[in-house]
Amino acid sequence: MTTPNLALPFLAAAQAQKHVTVNEALARLDGLVQLTVKNRDLTVPPASPAEGERYIVAAGATGAWAGWDGEVALFTGGAWFRLSPQEGWRVWVEDEGALLVRMGGAWLKLDVALGLLVRGPAVEVARGPSGSSIGLHVDEELLSGLSGASVTSTIAIPDRAIVLAVSTRTVTAISGATFWDCGIAGEPAKFGGSLGVEAGSTNVGVIGPQAFYAPTPIVLTANGGNFTGGDVRIAIQYLLPTAPVA
Repeated sequence: MTTPNLALPFLAAAQAQKHVTVNEALARLDGLVQLTVKNRDLTVPPASPAEGERYIVAAGATGAWAGWDGEVALFTGGAWFRLSPQEGWRVWVEDEGALLVRMGGAWLKLDVALGLLVRGPAVEVARGPSGSSIGLHVDEELLSGLSGASVTSTIAIPDRAIVLAVSTRTVTAISGATFWDCGIAGEPAKFGGSLGVEAGSTNVGVIGPQAFYAPTPIVLTANGGNFTGGDVRIAIQYLLPTAPVA
């Protein structure tokens, strides 16, 4: 007989060598409480596991882990123990720095399992039943060694993006120009004019949300002389909708 949730072995009445059962239960508890695993990529046990190491077994496992796909393998007392996860178990995966939750027979990252928003350069904030979505995006680029009358970014405002702002920081002092503008072709100061050349100067070039219908790079335009040096980091901040997929 075992406990219903963690499968810890019970002591039997008048059982001999009770310490064996107790020690097995303690070993399982030690492996389960505050559960962390090294990774979830291996299909065969590591050659020299340390006592107490745990892994989520990857699909297609063989050897001592055969048939353990998606389950937790615990190395204790010189042998591998199989820990079968139940709905709602949580585990920290060390090599990913991620918290997973067991749902529907699979391990899901916490943000996916709970529908949470996470910080990142692209975050989906809403999705319809047919796959249409809207995302928040930030694309950044360092434009270094500024030279000439203008400099054009490699990154671009995407087609169908709704731009909220293009922000800038002068990372290294600009030489040659006495001030500069941030915009696009035909609108050189759309996101800010007469910007500072000193290192540390910043500007948040907000606009009334505007849709763009073709990829559009950012243009920095020198004023009072051509650029002869300096570095500027730009950030395009925008919404991006997508069509239904079905």
